Amino acid sequence: MKQSRKHTTANLLAVGLIFGLTATVVIAQGKRADDAARRSNKAANAIKAIMGAPDRGIPRDLLEKAEAVVVCPEVVKAALGIGGRRGQCVVSRRTASGWTTPVYYNMNGGSFGVQIGAEKLDLVLLVMNKDGVNGLLEDKFEMGGEAGIAAGPVGRTASASTNATLDAGILSYSRSKGAFIGAAIKGVAISPDNDLNQDFYGRKASELLGEGTITATPARVRTFLETLSRYSKG
Repeated sequence: MKQSRKHTTANLLAVGLIFGLTATVVIAQGKRADDAARRSNKAANAIKAIMGAPDRGIPRDLLEKAEAVVVCPEVVKAALGIGGRRGQCVVSRRTASGWTTPVYYNMNGGSFGVQIGAEKLDLVLLVMNKDGVNGLLEDKFEMGGEAGIAAGPVGRTASASTNATLDAGILSYSRSKGAFIGAAIKGVAISPDNDLNQDFYGRKASELLGEGTITATPARVRTFLETLSRYSKG
């Protein structure tokens, strides 16, 4: 009888442990899904804000030619002699079947020069060629290193035939939310946030952005693609 009670108690403890672990996993997955949705919604809002300024927005004909789009909302830029940037990014690549599902990256970088200030800004990068896309598939992609980067032309009348599309692999656009004085930032790099990509999709960034890849877009992050498609054909 005592032995049977011991077995019963052990079984109950084991079942409780399993339920506890399962609940922990479910909660963790829910938080990661919330994180993915938050980042995608912020990226969608950044696109709306930049494209909503007709005289200072991204020319749609350039957006139509982009091989991929990188959106980094609320990038923190601060400096006092030595500057730096840090942010979270959402990336989508143009494929034959349309824009890929949102893929998550992190941005880090720095600059040197006489500067002082701090601000937050929305940053949008148009990746204009295959070399730039290939850089995104690497573990770390340094802007201005593997691919040239230039400030993109703005406004509804800007010509898409500008030399910037020929000389630079990436065109950059930003929308400032604060004040900053100083030198241009150099050495900015983005790296896949594969902790989030793996948790949310079960796949790495390189697998999600690879040639011919088709991954269904979860409803919670679909707003980003809907917003991107509003201003550019997939």
